[in-house]
Amino acid sequence: MKKTWYKEGIVYQIYPRSFKDSNNDGIGDLRGIIEKLDYLKDLGISIVWLSPIYESPLDDNGYDISDYYKILDEYGTMDDFKELLEGLHNRGIALIMDLVVNHTSDEHPWFIESRKSKENPYRDYYIWREGKDDKKPNKWGSFFGGSAWELDEATGEYYLHLFSKKQPDLNWDNPKVREEVKKILTFWLDLGVDGFRCDVINIISKAEGLPEGKWKPAIRGSEHYVNGPKVHEYLHELYLDVLGKYNCFTVGESVFITPEISLDYTAEWREELSMLFQFDHMNSDCYFVKWFARKFKPVRLKKAMTKWQYGVNGKGWNTLYFENHDQPRSIPRFGSLKYREESGKMLATYLYFQQGTPFIYQGQEIGMTNANFTNLSQYRDIESLNIYRIATKKLLWSKHKTLKRLARVSRDNARTPMQWNDDVNGGFSEATPWIETNSNYSTINVKNDLKNKNSILKYYQKLIALRKKYEIIVYGDFIEHYSNDRKIVCYERNYEDQKLVLVANFTKRDVFQKSPYDLTKAKLLLNNYDDDDRVLKPYQVKVYLFKK
Repeated sequence: MKKTWYKEGIVYQIYPRSFKDSNNDGIGDLRGIIEKLDYLKDLGISIVWLSPIYESPLDDNGYDISDYYKILDEYGTMDDFKELLEGLHNRGIALIMDLVVNHTSDEHPWFIESRKSKENPYRDYYIWREGKDDKKPNKWGSFFGGSAWELDEATGEYYLHLFSKKQPDLNWDNPKVREEVKKILTFWLDLGVDGFRCDVINIISKAEGLPEGKWKPAIRGSEHYVNGPKVHEYLHELYLDVLGKYNCFTVGESVFITPEISLDYTAEWREELSMLFQFDHMNSDCYFVKWFARKFKPVRLKKAMTKWQYGVNGKGWNTLYFENHDQPRSIPRFGSLKYREESGKMLATYLYFQQGTPFIYQGQEIGMTNANFTNLSQYRDIESLNIYRIATKKLLWSKHKTLKRLARVSRDNARTPMQWNDDVNGGFSEATPWIETNSNYSTINVKNDLKNKNSILKYYQKLIALRKKYEIIVYGDFIEHYSNDRKIVCYERNYEDQKLVLVANFTKRDVFQKSPYDLTKAKLLLNNYDDDDRVLKPYQVKVYLFKK
């Protein structure tokens, strides 16, 4: 297996709007991130992924870009960005940017021109169609709810938007669009950026003719653009013309994908992407999409994670994540608030001792929890507000039921301000934040965790140090044991003359420890409790190292 820096790295995702406010306007910014660079270094981070900082009207918090070459004024200046990049590199930390090129903002100059007339030179930068019999071109649905088509009165045609109506989809079949994307990539790579997280990258190619989609409970039409007909051709083109010329890495966000299909993107000989985010394990507490809940079962999580370990190991490369800006917090989801510290440590160990590159989302390392909002006015996320409207008006859910669902799965759960200390607003800002701070900031914060040798943060530092010390954690194979056990997790890793065995309890009760090996003959490498007997305490995890 080829060894590379990004396989051995630890990625920390920063959501700039919520990380640290340096000028007390209630909005996180680049200088706020600069203030915390030593914190990232001390944590052991080697790569930072920065969510969008480009100029944007912020309909979707920056994932609607109006200028790919300009920093949003609220976040700072290009000089601030260059200082941030230099500060990271001086500390041995790489930086990857968010690349959002399935769509732009409707306020991007390309779209402003495109909508002026059918003959405009930029018309074909986007996907325009006439209606059919006074109806929309087809019945494709938006990921944010409702139709994926919006009528533009100026020309009487509809444009495609798989997300917000203010996020029109680019037409990748137009070679001029692909050339524009190459220019964007080259600009940032020449500045010194080390790679990109590629937003919804496996939906950029749409089927010719935009066929009618089959009925589905959600997101109708996706079979005609997920892993579309020319997606590999276009990604390979980007690699050959730009990406392959730099020592960078790319991670693609992919929807509705299998391990087998993922290798078409990530196998090294394909020359497309370095790795992919997938969402199979995110369905362990829901049906198909997060809005349709079911009780979380550890065995579902295990099966999804193991499927990707077996399907990708030795052929491609996995990503390891439980949290990001689009997902609720992992402890109330997969662990226990009663055992917040124990389950937070267990989840991190279970996840990050598998094969793949670890991704840590800001606040995850201190065990931040969901926002617990109770009123619609507290939410800022366009997806959540759209779903509330659709659920209460079309699905006839009660307002109470819909708010309860938002409280569990809204993207805003991950977007509350980072909790640095017990000062006002958790030390994020002295001004009123753009979104409310979680009310538990006085107890759950970085300052408290740094003082407590048994904190989640201290445990993350220990875990990260072990990944850097032992190559087996990075490059070892993966073998699962007791796959159908509803309480116990057990897997092994093997590399050269070493064997690593992880055992964990995914429940709130004591359970008998199971292992296919005599663990008394191994070195105890990591343990989130002080004892090492044959009974696993609630959410206890232990990692053992054998010399063969």
